[in-house]
Amino acid sequence: MEKLIELYKQWKGGEPANVVKLAGQGSNRQYFRITQQSGETVVGVIGTSRDEDHAFVYLANHFNLRQLPVPKILAVSDDELRYIQTDLGSVSLFDAIKGGRDAGGRYNQKEKDLLIKTIRELPNIQLRGARGLEWENCYPQPEFDVDSVLFDLNYFKYCFLKPTDLDFHELKLEANFRLFAKDLTSEPMDCFLYRDFQARNIMLDKEGNPYFIDFQGGRKGPFYYDLASFLWQASAQYSFKLRRELVWEYYQSLKNYTEVPSVRHFVNRLSLFVLFRTLQVLGAYGFRGYFERKKHFLESIPPAIQNLRDLLKMGEKVFPYPYMMDMLRRLTELPQFARIE
Repeated sequence: MEKLIELYKQWKGGEPANVVKLAGQGSNRQYFRITQQSGETVVGVIGTSRDEDHAFVYLANHFNLRQLPVPKILAVSDDELRYIQTDLGSVSLFDAIKGGRDAGGRYNQKEKDLLIKTIRELPNIQLRGARGLEWENCYPQPEFDVDSVLFDLNYFKYCFLKPTDLDFHELKLEANFRLFAKDLTSEPMDCFLYRDFQARNIMLDKEGNPYFIDFQGGRKGPFYYDLASFLWQASAQYSFKLRRELVWEYYQSLKNYTEVPSVRHFVNRLSLFVLFRTLQVLGAYGFRGYFERKKHFLESIPPAIQNLRDLLKMGEKVFPYPYMMDMLRRLTELPQFARIE
């Protein structure tokens, strides 16, 4: 904290009027709202990983050059473990659409408009943000590849699947995992994959315009991933109709930045990433819920399992991984995941 204040004084040439620690953002970084003598505020950040902080600072500076809606970096310490950025306020998209989420996915028109505005802005950071980006600055790796897919699939296997005690053949499952990973990485793309694109990581200005934060885990990869992450967030409970509308809005916006595939191809590719993201999320919920006993993550498992049930209805034409699909079907039928009608 003292070193952060020192950085502020070096940048501003004087003491701050006030410093308030902000609530945790789900990471090891600490955030502070610093009030200047003028009354204006900035945000100070204390990190724990130089490489992660370097990635965020590099990406934020690059995106600002591209005139994208992200915070501006105002000062950085020599060791890159502390930095000061513009304050984007306290209202996230997650906060702004709370009413629809609490109503079980019945979003009003104002909330839908915010979602549409956000999803139409996503291709901007993915495509324009990728231009001229030096991928070696990304953390912890520069590109979405087979190894990273297999890491996440095995995370699902060890942190979610095994604790359920479901019987399965490891070698058969591994063979299908490898085929799945090969398919997910079969179309190389020069896009910025945000990786953690969710409503909590989008701040809104007074006009409801979205600004992006927490993109330090991004890397080169396919644009489908972020769309799947956002629209199939289990706790959001987006209806099928709303999801379809938002996918269409994204597809139309994408045309402004690149040549788009056919609708059929787009939807089939997106389905692969929705399945992958669902398994990835279940792995995280398993670790945070089953092992760390965190209530929020345990409560998130049933809607994620329901997402998986819905995906299984699409069949093996979309998902040509017979053993994996059979295993997932048996998983959704376990007594602990029985639906409460």
